[in-house]
Amino acid sequence: MEHCKLYQSHVLFPEDRRLIIEGPVPPEQLSKLTMHPDLKAFRRPAEQHEALVEIAGLPEGRIIITRDRDRIVGYVTFHYPDEQERWSEGKMEDLIELGAIEVASDYRSMGLGQQMIKTAFEEDQMERYIVFTTEYYWHWDLKGSGLNVWDYRKMMERLMKVVDMEWYATDDPEICSHPANCLMVRIGRQVPLSSQEQFDRIRFRQRFMY
Repeated sequence: MEHCKLYQSHVLFPEDRRLIIEGPVPPEQLSKLTMHPDLKAFRRPAEQHEALVEIAGLPEGRIIITRDRDRIVGYVTFHYPDEQERWSEGKMEDLIELGAIEVASDYRSMGLGQQMIKTAFEEDQMERYIVFTTEYYWHWDLKGSGLNVWDYRKMMERLMKVVDMEWYATDDPEICSHPANCLMVRIGRQVPLSSQEQFDRIRFRQRFMY
């Protein structure tokens, strides 16, 4: 499957700053940028920077960033699901995971997360894919946001709904391990029925729930 990556960019001026939202950004461009030190939700900033460059180099990989001059202050990743997770079982070429979204604390409440996700879907470039994200409460910055787990969950749902991602049921044990966890999915207009049915089989291993 050939993956079409259509570069998009936007300039925002929140709070007298000039921010660029762009992507998918190629690895050679990403490698020249630096990471904001607060981008450490998943791993140390330098290691996360390496991971972004690596993902951007994958055939299906997409990195959307917000940058303040030459510093990355937010990012969203898209890639095939991890081989260790059930979502990779069908080896589906048209199943893409929105893997991570992070915005540095000084740049939150500016709508950057929404704008980055919308940028990824522009020009109908994601219509051939089932895009999903798994939301786990232990990844959420409850302390920094001041939100409780349910309000944070509502915030994440609102964020994903800007591109019409919806809550989907599953019997995945990790998602079922806490009621705040959830699976959000968007099925593109060009996704064949066979792929949708295969995804349903992955969502539910226990046939009686399907």
